[in-house]
Amino acid sequence: MTSHREYIVKNCKNIVVKVGTRLLTDSGRIPILISQIAALRERGYQIILVSSGAVGIGMKLMSLNKRPAKLAEVQALASLGQAKLISMYNDECKKYGFLASQLLLTADDLRDRERHVNFLNCIHSLLANNILPIVNENDAVSVAELKFGDNDILAGLMASMTLSELTVILTTETGLREKIDGKLGQRISVVEKITGALKNSAQGTDDSNLSIGGMISKLRAAEIVNAAGDYLWVADGRIDDILIQIADAKDVGTLFLPKLPGHLQARKRWIKFFSKRKGKLIIDDGAIQAIAQKGKSLLPSGVLEVEGAFKRGDTLEIFSAQGELIARGLSNYSVEECKQIAGRKSSEICSVLEYAGDPELVHRDNMVLITH
Repeated sequence: MTSHREYIVKNCKNIVVKVGTRLLTDSGRIPILISQIAALRERGYQIILVSSGAVGIGMKLMSLNKRPAKLAEVQALASLGQAKLISMYNDECKKYGFLASQLLLTADDLRDRERHVNFLNCIHSLLANNILPIVNENDAVSVAELKFGDNDILAGLMASMTLSELTVILTTETGLREKIDGKLGQRISVVEKITGALKNSAQGTDDSNLSIGGMISKLRAAEIVNAAGDYLWVADGRIDDILIQIADAKDVGTLFLPKLPGHLQARKRWIKFFSKRKGKLIIDDGAIQAIAQKGKSLLPSGVLEVEGAFKRGDTLEIFSAQGELIARGLSNYSVEECKQIAGRKSSEICSVLEYAGDPELVHRDNMVLITH
């Protein structure tokens, strides 16, 4: 019987690999990492690398032992360290006959549909030209509202937008481990569902002087990847051949399984994970059943309340009357028009708005379920 590990390494083509700051404090890890990536590329996998480490390397260059608290100081270290980091990567990649590229992002770059598509086209062009894309958050300019949170989340989002079937997060742990009486126990090999208990057992980073995040951020990344129908694998990056072991489907690390394997459409991924909410709809039980159980579009007749400031094409979040988030989707109408037609039949739209509008408030092709 084929294992989950055997299935994914046999059937995936695109892999996002994320490496954290704590693994890169030793610059000797970069040659080992690139040698493994080169080996995976030889096997036919397309690799995108999400790399932390700019701030850590900047700290090393400045002989600092503790991450600064001031944003401007962290940004300065990121700017300094990023130049050194990409230079180190490129030197190693050249040994294997390919080049590395640098792509620095803020969250707004992926929320904006046009910039999102432009970035994705750039990634495809780099891969087509045998170049290794190396992605990092643009810490030199990012502020709170523009940040992803950490590079685990960025890796999950990068996998989602590039339709990468597998995301590998390299860490300084053997994987997710059981927590018994407050102590960490055995490694968990496979996670089929991320539960509240599992989140409670996840450990945060044990060295905030260098890095942010921890195992809980890896669970959040897994939720993003699994929700898109793909796999996420957390493994010990201190092992010199860990990526080779993964490609050989060895039982290492922790593999997180999607509930329903199979790609969510690229447009719907953008709506679900990237687009910024501009408004909110509250709908009745009949509308919930229609969109969640029958795959129907959202009609104005099922809308109870309209909130926000939005125009046609903006992203709306759709809630039940009890406050449960049901779906996200693109509105066919402005907020003023939505308020006018809410609760009305589609056949009444023309007379209410005095033009022949779309019968759906949110079409099913532009809507993605969050629950159910």
